[in-house]
Amino acid sequence: MTAQEHTAGAQSGEPRVALVHDWLNQYGGAERVLEHLVDLFPAAPLYTSIYWREGMPDAYRSWPIRPLWMDRLPGIHRHQQLYFPLYALAFDRLNLGTGNHDVVVTNKSGFCHGVRTGATPQLCYCLSPTRYVWQFEHYAAREALPGPLRVLLRPIVALLRRWDYQVAQRPQTHFVAISREIQARIRTFYDRDSEIIHPPVDIERFRPFAEHEDYYLIVSRLVPYKRIDLAVAAFTAMGLPLVVVGDGRDRAALEAEAGPNVRFLGHVPDADLPALLGRCRAFVFPGYEDFGIAPVEAQAAGRPVIAYRAGGALDTVLEGTTGAFFDEPTPESLAAAVQAFDADAVDPVACRQNAERFSARRFRTEIRSRIHQLL
Repeated sequence: MTAQEHTAGAQSGEPRVALVHDWLNQYGGAERVLEHLVDLFPAAPLYTSIYWREGMPDAYRSWPIRPLWMDRLPGIHRHQQLYFPLYALAFDRLNLGTGNHDVVVTNKSGFCHGVRTGATPQLCYCLSPTRYVWQFEHYAAREALPGPLRVLLRPIVALLRRWDYQVAQRPQTHFVAISREIQARIRTFYDRDSEIIHPPVDIERFRPFAEHEDYYLIVSRLVPYKRIDLAVAAFTAMGLPLVVVGDGRDRAALEAEAGPNVRFLGHVPDADLPALLGRCRAFVFPGYEDFGIAPVEAQAAGRPVIAYRAGGALDTVLEGTTGAFFDEPTPESLAAAVQAFDADAVDPVACRQNAERFSARRFRTEIRSRIHQLL
């Protein structure tokens, strides 16, 4: 941010904000949140470890992005995992406590909350405590890391865990969690309290349809932790129609296990998703997610959700009103929930009203209010 922008911000009463994001080389839920933060504070400089211009949306090129020294490392844009011990070092050396900002907002799932802010308050919007630090064994199993590599990484992970805990204790850092699940992890791993501000969901794209069709729907990346295998097995056994939207490394294996009643559409343009969601009988959400945007989008389209009873779904699905839960991560438990659930008894208006609790407008209001509280 230029000196003129800082002065203008101070004169207008707007806080001088700096944004910090872990990395910009792939697009996902974290980047959706970041887009709203940038829109809320368009003049704020955005610091990040790496920025792959060609791999990110074209609109990002107009942002005041300031990548760190890691951005110059060979091959890092496509192979960022090879350098994972260096991210903590990079952010630990970034000093934003120079008096040029009133508040630093970090959008964190990795190490960016380790930025130094001096006496300047940091609002840490915590998407998750760093998974491969605090849940390493689970992460290693999920990513099928070879045994020798796990042995090599464990002492590095232990060092990162100590650093991660220490920087989380800074009194000027104030944590905001995206769900009750993440709030509990912040308490467990960092021994810090936090409040909850749910992520923004673009609910205005969706609307209830007058009638629905007779298929169940999944919209997801096809990777192991999403547990699409549970749904494929359950619906194949039941013979009920299931449509799967999305792609990923598990697709071939899932298609091989699926019966003829399960259709894989692969990537679907965003413009086609509102109709797919609005016309399904119910949306199926079999994974254990930190939050989960897709179930909120389904409810915004007036359709109920059948979800695994864990994680962010507990915040977004109202049992008996906008959906149902299954209790065990097994095809049998999911199938029993589907067969017991009457989607026609659910009021689409109630689904839509529940989704409105997670609107982008609400997110922006709550973030702005929290920043003013800090100041």
